[in-house]
Amino acid sequence: MAEFVIRVADERGKVQEKAEAGYSAAEIRERYQQSGYLVYWVKPRSLISGGQIRLPQRRRVTLEQFVIFNQQFLTLVRAGLPIVQALELLAKRQRNQYFRMLLEDVRDRAKGGELISAAFEKQGAFPKIYSTTLMAGEKSGNLDEVLTRYVSFQRLALSFRKKLISSLVYPVILVVGVIGLVTMLVTFVIPKFSELFSDLGQKLPPMTEFTISTALTAKKFLPLIVIAIVAIYVLLNRWAKTQRGAELLDKVKLNLPIVGSIWQRYQIAVFSRMMSTLLSGGLPLVTALETAGQSMASRLIVRGINEASKSVREGQTLAQSLEQTGVFPDLAVEMVEVGEATGALPTMLSSIAEFYEEDVQSALSAAMSLIEPAILVFMGVVVGFILISLYLPIFSFTAG
Repeated sequence: MAEFVIRVADERGKVQEKAEAGYSAAEIRERYQQSGYLVYWVKPRSLISGGQIRLPQRRRVTLEQFVIFNQQFLTLVRAGLPIVQALELLAKRQRNQYFRMLLEDVRDRAKGGELISAAFEKQGAFPKIYSTTLMAGEKSGNLDEVLTRYVSFQRLALSFRKKLISSLVYPVILVVGVIGLVTMLVTFVIPKFSELFSDLGQKLPPMTEFTISTALTAKKFLPLIVIAIVAIYVLLNRWAKTQRGAELLDKVKLNLPIVGSIWQRYQIAVFSRMMSTLLSGGLPLVTALETAGQSMASRLIVRGINEASKSVREGQTLAQSLEQTGVFPDLAVEMVEVGEATGALPTMLSSIAEFYEEDVQSALSAAMSLIEPAILVFMGVVVGFILISLYLPIFSFTAG
């Protein structure tokens, strides 16, 4: 169990903070709410408490860990092991302490008669699509079948993400290399040349004067530049968490050349894969739309999905509802329309996901084939300009 600090108000309005031990912040919040308290917030205890230094625990469950857990969970359920025993066994074998605490809380709730889908949902650390999928399996009595579909979905998502990350590794290394090289030249090499030229007392070429003055100014204000960049990042990050900020940043992302189109197609692929998994698990169309919408990263697409779910609830087809949002590509809408007409919507959504996943990988590979040479050319031009400007006076002195 972990230690948390909770701020609550009782029925008389008295506000107080307490230290509590529990499996998760969600579990402690629910415990106090059931006792009639108004809960303001629940936070992990600080690193220094009672004069002792506490090491921070990893407060995250990675996708890879979650995939492995579900594969093992599915194997145990298929083998006929009761769910509580399966959870207990997997919790004991879990190395991630935070994940273990969550699983132990789920196990305890399941022991108390709570549905496993509700127990996972109350942890607040797992995707909405997971608890909804489990709920569909519990209602239909086909938990192992639903888990099989979800594990397949997770495997594909993990594989797709790894391919995207591997495509971005080399460009990131190049950018970091460019920044590091330019920083070294500006903060160390150019000031040394400036001292040398100052001692010689000769008039410098305009190109050299420009390079030295720019570098010295950048070095002088480097701490302020770093602070400004960090401050802008923090403020932008906070603003991005607001509804208006997230939507404006989303518009900027979608309107970026090359990258915007790839981002949109990636989101369509994720949405289609989720919808296919949820509908195959037996969920109604509106519930599947709402669940998939909560799991999307793009606020504009989330808003479009919410509008589409309202239209579907009013009696329109999914294809018409998605078309009216103006967010989904025409090809995706046409394929959804065919899927609805033939009664094979989950299969068609899976085909849409496969098509856009391949499309994103191809587009990303093409974009990287253009970006990587551009970065190399930029690095060559910048470094070449600096070196020529620094050695030009030396050549002039030698010639003179």
